Amino acid sequence: MKAIRWGILGCGKIARKFAADVKLIKNAELIAIGAREQSTADVFAKDFPVKHKHGSYQSLVENPEVDAIYVATPHAFHHEHALLCLNHNKAVLCEKAFAMNYRQAKEMIAFAQEKKVFLMEAFWTRFLPHYQLMKKMIADGKIGRIQNVIANFGFIPAPPIAPRLYDPKLGGGSLFDIGVYPIFLALDLLGRPDEVDAIMTSSDQGTDSQCTIQFRYDNEALAQLFCSFTSNLSAGADIGGNHGRIRFTHRFHGPTTNLEYYPGIVDTRETVPFEKASGFGYEYETQHVTDCLLQGLTESPVMKHADTLLLMETLDRIREKAGIHYPADDH
Repeated sequence: MKAIRWGILGCGKIARKFAADVKLIKNAELIAIGAREQSTADVFAKDFPVKHKHGSYQSLVENPEVDAIYVATPHAFHHEHALLCLNHNKAVLCEKAFAMNYRQAKEMIAFAQEKKVFLMEAFWTRFLPHYQLMKKMIADGKIGRIQNVIANFGFIPAPPIAPRLYDPKLGGGSLFDIGVYPIFLALDLLGRPDEVDAIMTSSDQGTDSQCTIQFRYDNEALAQLFCSFTSNLSAGADIGGNHGRIRFTHRFHGPTTNLEYYPGIVDTRETVPFEKASGFGYEYETQHVTDCLLQGLTESPVMKHADTLLLMETLDRIREKAGIHYPADDH
C-alpha cells in the first residue's frame, strides 16, 4: 500500500512531538521539514532526519514528493499557512486554534472544498483512546442525560516565556492556547450553547491571562469552563449526568489522564482502564488523517469541518463577551 509522505511546516516544540509520533504510523513517513530559515530546518533534521530540509515554507509546499503537511506555527499564521499548503494541493492537518476567528476558518474550509483537498483541525483529544471510551460510555447510557460539564486547564508559564503566549499579534492568551480544550469538550458533548457568558482578566499586553466561561442550554444543561496562565490547575474534567458521572482526574485533553466512573451510588468509584499511547499521543490523529487520505477523502468523518466552525464561532462569541480582541479581527 502507498505510504503518505508527510511534511511539517514549523519547527517548534509541538512539531517535534508530531515528528516523533509519525514513526508509529502505518503507511506514513516523514520526508520533509520547512522552516523560515535553513539553519532552523537543519537543526530540526539532526534530531528527526528527513529527506528534504527546506529553508522556507514556500519551498516546502512546492515539493512534489510531499502529500500532506502538518501546520505547527502559532495561531495567527494558521490561516496564511493552511491556504499556502492548500493552494499547492497539499493535504493539511492544522493545529489548534485552527484560525483567529470564524471568518478565517470559513475561508480556509471553503478553499479546501473548492480545491477538493483534505483539511482537518488537529484536535488530537478526539482521537485518543480515553476520549473514545468516554464517548462510548455516554452513548451506552452509563451516566444518563448529561446535566453539566465542568473543566479547567491552567499553568504558569515558565521563563523564558514564549512570545506567542501573550502577544496579540500571535494570537496570545489563555483562551486560544489552552481554553480551546474545555470549550471543545463542552461543545462535543452538549452542542452549541444557547447562551454564552465570559469574563477575563487582562495581561500587560491586553490578551487574557485567565478566562471563565459559562454555557447555558435550553434543555437546562450547563457548562462551567476555566483557563488560566496565572495558576497551575489540574486540567481535570467532570461530566455529570442524571444517572452517574465520568471524571478525568488530570490533563483530560491528553493521553496521560485517568478515567473514573461514578455510577451514582454514594462513595462508589471505578477506575476505567484504556489503551495507553505508545508515543506522545499524536499518533492517533495522524493515523486517522493518513487513513483518510488513502481512502481519497477530503474531510474527516470524525473531526468534521462543521465541528471546527462551531468551535471558532463559539470562540468569537466568548471573545465578544469577555472583550478579547485580535488584530486579525480588523481585516
